[in-house]
Amino acid sequence: MDRSARIQVTYSGHVHGVGFRFTARSIALRLNLTGFVKNLPNGTVEVVCEGEKRSLEEFLNKIQENLAGYIGDSCIKWEPSRGEFTSFEIRF
Repeated sequence: MDRSARIQVTYSGHVHGVGFRFTARSIALRLNLTGFVKNLPNGTVEVVCEGEKRSLEEFLNKIQENLAGYIGDSCIKWEPSRGEFTSFEIRF
């Protein structure tokens, strides 16, 4: 079994107003990930996810597959899991 991990990702580009948060939440729930997705005031989207490393990698791939036309750039930071989430939510 893979170890649990955490990713913090900032997506930039045309990522507001295109269903990014709802798509990210849907993908995360299917992969049993916990965390949140949130629009930031500077026009980027922040995603923080925890789960099995393999599932986190799949999450990143699915986001790219589904939203590539809107993503200009992404910055991914890997960390050890903190176990602070019980679900995946959209934060406002």
